[in-house]
Amino acid sequence: MSKRKAPQETLNGGITDMLTELANFEKNVNQAIHKYNAYRKAASVIAKYPHKIKSGAEAKKLPGVGTKIAEKIDEFLATGKLRKLEKIRQDDTSSSINFLTRVTGIGYFEDFEKRIPREEMLQMQDIVLNEVKKVDSEYIATVCGSFRRGAESSGDMDVLLTHPSFTSESNKQPKLLHRVVEQLQKVCFITDTLSKGETKFMGVCQLPSKNDGKEYPHRRIDISYPSHQDAFHSSKVISFLGKVIVISDTAFHFSTPLAEHSLLKPKLQGWGVAGEPLPVDSEKDIFDYIQWKYREPKDRSE
Repeated sequence: MSKRKAPQETLNGGITDMLTELANFEKNVNQAIHKYNAYRKAASVIAKYPHKIKSGAEAKKLPGVGTKIAEKIDEFLATGKLRKLEKIRQDDTSSSINFLTRVTGIGYFEDFEKRIPREEMLQMQDIVLNEVKKVDSEYIATVCGSFRRGAESSGDMDVLLTHPSFTSESNKQPKLLHRVVEQLQKVCFITDTLSKGETKFMGVCQLPSKNDGKEYPHRRIDISYPSHQDAFHSSKVISFLGKVIVISDTAFHFSTPLAEHSLLKPKLQGWGVAGEPLPVDSEKDIFDYIQWKYREPKDRSE
């Protein structure tokens, strides 16, 4: 009786695992589908290769393995790890990548691929806003992203949460974020946790089943918790690039000094030292400072 032949995919399992993890990161975090496809194709080809790969040059001879992937293979073979993956794993998104890899077989992965109709987003928004107010009426929660601009569908749910007791001068108060998360878990809206830090939560949510018993897909949900003053400086609502301010995808060029997420007082600018952030309590304040007519989020898509 002949011996059973060992599965060939185990010969280069370390390399294929590395490429698969990179693929999951590009697809689920960066949403770079072309890179996802490239890593997946390379992993698939290498998994079928009947010999143990000893160098990136050897791997590059295979279809679908380009120069950059070959360089990563060389680094992995030489060190047993990949700097890019080490950096990813130290980031808040690392647990989400691992989680997404684990749940692929039970349907979430396919759910995350589906767009969320606006009607469903409105139901999700109602649940979040109602439950947030049950925890503390002083919380302010805003569903951001394309939904806020009136899009007919969204890729995930992005919530900006703030509370007047958490200011830029106070210490971080993770309990204020965690209380909201726990309430949403209590009502079975949040079903899984991907990452829970002091100022950001990443997870999975799902609407209650329909009357006919049919279940809604699982959806990705992120809840960011900046300080009360920084809420409208947040990149969820605005972001700054050089002398350009971007407010929900609309760019304005102006000369007011900028920090990464702040408008700075021009009179304090000098010798390259930025001034103090201007007080901002609403998006309208931003428009007022740059002397532009206020535009509703739905009018900022161009």
